[in-house]
Amino acid sequence: MSSSDSARPLLSLWQSACYALQREWRLCCRQRSEWLQPLAFFIVVIALFPLGLSGDLAALRVFAPGIIWVAALLAVLLSLDRLFRDDYLDGVIEQWVLSPQPLVLSVTVKVMLHWCLNGCLLALISPLLGVMLGLSWQEVAVLACSLVPGSFVLAWIGAIGAALTVSLPRGGVLLSLLMLPLYVPVLIFGAGLVRMVALGLPWWPVMALLSGLMATALLIAPWVVAYALRLNISTQ
Repeated sequence: MSSSDSARPLLSLWQSACYALQREWRLCCRQRSEWLQPLAFFIVVIALFPLGLSGDLAALRVFAPGIIWVAALLAVLLSLDRLFRDDYLDGVIEQWVLSPQPLVLSVTVKVMLHWCLNGCLLALISPLLGVMLGLSWQEVAVLACSLVPGSFVLAWIGAIGAALTVSLPRGGVLLSLLMLPLYVPVLIFGAGLVRMVALGLPWWPVMALLSGLMATALLIAPWVVAYALRLNISTQ
């Protein structure tokens, strides 16, 4: 077999990934509210907490990591209900299953773009909100860095739940019940990371753990999501 023949499958996968990315990007541009609403929800929820605590800066600084992480978790959860639902109703997922290209590829492109437009934006806006809640610049920097792998893991866990409940007419409530227990460890590690910085404790091990969870999610979750979608299509 020549080198050109062996390169054709890789070229085909690359072209399929580029096509899938272009399609998802066009959909995101047409449906800006799908990724702007979670960001607006994230900002509004955090902005309301200083009013509830009567502007007590000391109390805000203590609770700020938990407030921001809970708001990020809810914002990610808010954006997951329709992650695959429109494609399922339009028959796009069925075409993915019947396509010769791997279903894992289409799933990975979709969820990764979804994370970039949701989780990464939450991480980018979090320093401003952290300063508003009284966090130091070091705490803000660690918070933003922790939200990158943390939101990545949350997005993939939510994608598994969205794939499992995509065929249900009211799967949003079931999605929340299924995924919230799996979100708790990420929430504990993420919020505790910032508290460790405030207390002067070594925080690198926890960041390494979040990074390890991120790598694990990337290796395992796409295959689980693809299997769940295929299972929903086969039971129609």
